[in-house]
Amino acid sequence: MPHFLDFEKSIADLEGKIEELRHLSDGTINIADEVGKLEEKVDRQLRQTYGRLTPWQKVLVARHPGRPKCGDYVSELITDFVPLAGDRLFSEDAALVAGLGRFRGRAVAVLGHEKGNDTDSRIAHNFGMARPEGYRKAQRVMELANRFDLPLLSFVDTSGAYPGVGAEERGQSEAIARSIQSCLALTVPFISVVIGEGGSGGAIAIATANKVFMLEHAVYSVISPEGCASILWRDAARAQDAAEALKITAQDLARLKLIDGVIDEPLGGAQRGPGTAIAAVGVTVEEALREFEGMDGVTLRTHRREKFVGLGTAGLV
Repeated sequence: MPHFLDFEKSIADLEGKIEELRHLSDGTINIADEVGKLEEKVDRQLRQTYGRLTPWQKVLVARHPGRPKCGDYVSELITDFVPLAGDRLFSEDAALVAGLGRFRGRAVAVLGHEKGNDTDSRIAHNFGMARPEGYRKAQRVMELANRFDLPLLSFVDTSGAYPGVGAEERGQSEAIARSIQSCLALTVPFISVVIGEGGSGGAIAIATANKVFMLEHAVYSVISPEGCASILWRDAARAQDAAEALKITAQDLARLKLIDGVIDEPLGGAQRGPGTAIAAVGVTVEEALREFEGMDGVTLRTHRREKFVGLGTAGLV
């Protein structure tokens, strides 16, 4: 059964009626016209609903369990993918996918947060919340990318780095900081795409890239709306107010020039057309990589550093 969000109730009702008609039809009654009318209503309702989503509703869409995850992007866009495990210091972290492969014939290094698609896989991947060993694994892959001159692609989808006691004991903050440092030191093209949630340092640790893109209904923020509401108002129930104030949507961030572009999603979100969303990401990544062809390592590194040093300074004297 498809998963419908609270604000999609009218759409769910219409699609329920379509399914009822299809199940009730015994082949003697022509229901094509009625189904066609209902499908037109669904399309119209989707356009109206998704054309005016609030920031909080975009958060819900970004967290939709049916959205394609990192593994889906890797399986569709990366051929000959060879996963790399472990940080060579402590252990393997399944929340952060890493490996080498080919993107449209070109050898690349890949990083991404994996949330999982069902209960078992979500638990196995710790809901996409990486521990220090995950970010140290990311550093290891970045070093490989530099050594073998491989462009780096990252797919960001996490509510944040794992805040557990063990993670803190093993140096979570230091691991994130070192990962950002490794991003800034890269002498190869680095393209990052926020495919769902981009939460706090856990996201930017693998997104300090030459080009950062977001899917249309993705969100990117220093803290989750719930966390922000708990700090500011000591009331997590005010998450909707926090989402509004944080300016976390792709459209807000593009306006503020904090990201490099917004990738359109299928009508109704990436969860309604995963293949279309993944293909759109592939086109954007290919165009971005082409932009950096022939650029030497020092120039690439300088471009990245200047980009992040300059964030938020537009219009300042």
